[in-house]
Amino acid sequence: MGDGQRGPDPPLESTAVLLARARKGDSGARERLFARFLPVLRRWAHRRLPSRARGLADTDDLVQVTLGRALARLGDIEPREEGTFLAYLRRILLNAVREEVRRSARRGEHTELSPDQPDERASVLDEVLGRETMRLYEEALSRLSEEQQEAVILRVEFGYSHEQVAEALGKRTAGAARMIVVRALVELSRAMEEPR
Repeated sequence: MGDGQRGPDPPLESTAVLLARARKGDSGARERLFARFLPVLRRWAHRRLPSRARGLADTDDLVQVTLGRALARLGDIEPREEGTFLAYLRRILLNAVREEVRRSARRGEHTELSPDQPDERASVLDEVLGRETMRLYEEALSRLSEEQQEAVILRVEFGYSHEQVAEALGKRTAGAARMIVVRALVELSRAMEEPR
């Protein structure tokens, strides 16, 4: 474009390109990063935030906090692919969810209960078993290679298709991504079953 105007950005800018531009102060790149990851993180957070913790801090608030923290620290991270950046966002969001759960536990619930209405919350046993399973999962996940961690997070936690996993991890085919995911899940399963 010889008139000094820039043409439209390519429809699928890589996360690495957007991050590089955002680090240089390109607010449009920051907005595109925000828009790219907002729906994915929103879905993930909604599944992770217990209903008892959904009060003053809505799921969207936690996602906004996560993206704000990540974008404020862009200079501190150097992701190679989208999967690396999404794993970084997941860690920030998981910490935000944990903070909110702790705040919620301190606050306690203040709802009126009718004697006729059954309690829909999980029992204490269900919550303990859920926490224990999540602890085992997180520990096992941390023992996988970085690429395997990203593959599991993208496929299992964020619901990416194998095609999307391939793109996020920089793999040529969905089949290659599928193999990484399968191998990672096998290792994850073994790690979760190993006695400590």
